[in-house]
Amino acid sequence: MDAEQEKRIARDIYTAREARQKFQPLRGADAPSSLESAYRIQDEVDRLFQTEGNSGPIGGHKIALTSKAVQELCGVDQPAYGTILANTIRKSPATVSASAFLRLGLEFEVAFEISRDVPSNDGNHTRTSISDFVGNCMPAFELIEDRDADYSDLDAASILTDRCWCGGVVLGAPVANWRNLDLANAVGELTWNGDIIDRGVAGDALGHPLEGLGWIANHLNTRGQSLNKGDIVITGSALKTQFPKPGDRACYRIEGLGEVSIEIEN
Repeated sequence: MDAEQEKRIARDIYTAREARQKFQPLRGADAPSSLESAYRIQDEVDRLFQTEGNSGPIGGHKIALTSKAVQELCGVDQPAYGTILANTIRKSPATVSASAFLRLGLEFEVAFEISRDVPSNDGNHTRTSISDFVGNCMPAFELIEDRDADYSDLDAASILTDRCWCGGVVLGAPVANWRNLDLANAVGELTWNGDIIDRGVAGDALGHPLEGLGWIANHLNTRGQSLNKGDIVITGSALKTQFPKPGDRACYRIEGLGEVSIEIEN
């Protein structure tokens, strides 16, 4: 697959997202020959959103496909990386329109705010070393736009070319003294329309939220990029994805970090 074909595929993905068309995995001649090819397509999709859309520059980063079960479903043995566009970052409490999405999903995450530029470290950032570059920590919703995908027919390359389905984030209030918390075992609780419907611990995503942050830093380094001061990074969902409808209200609380809340309108 040459550069012109990758750009044409990226244009097709961008156009389909803007037209709110159902997600179609890349098959046949359009299937990326490697994950690196898929990431180049993702880069071009991001560029189109920044130059032709109204999503602003890249304001953050996400990790996807963090569970072994999902990786097996998508045919890979590693997570996937995606960007968060600046104009899709919201603060809690937030009201989100369901009609702005073909199908809106919510995921439940720990977010970090980078306090200073992270230098290249030859892919050797660890959970411990990367923590030195974190300022604030907070609970977050990730807004998923899966474009009504058929989950029985998925692959990692197709998902990551479509920006890992990131439709934005909602951030709770920043917490500066998060280092005093046992984040791996911090209990997360999801309240849906006033009822508690799910619980877990923040470490259910990769064992510790900082593991996801280190993976993202290392992934960016391999591509000649890095985390920068002010970036928001979400580190994988600790609970099962939920698909809200207009009128739904959700609140995600993490022990020691407070809460993030959202209301869904038409």
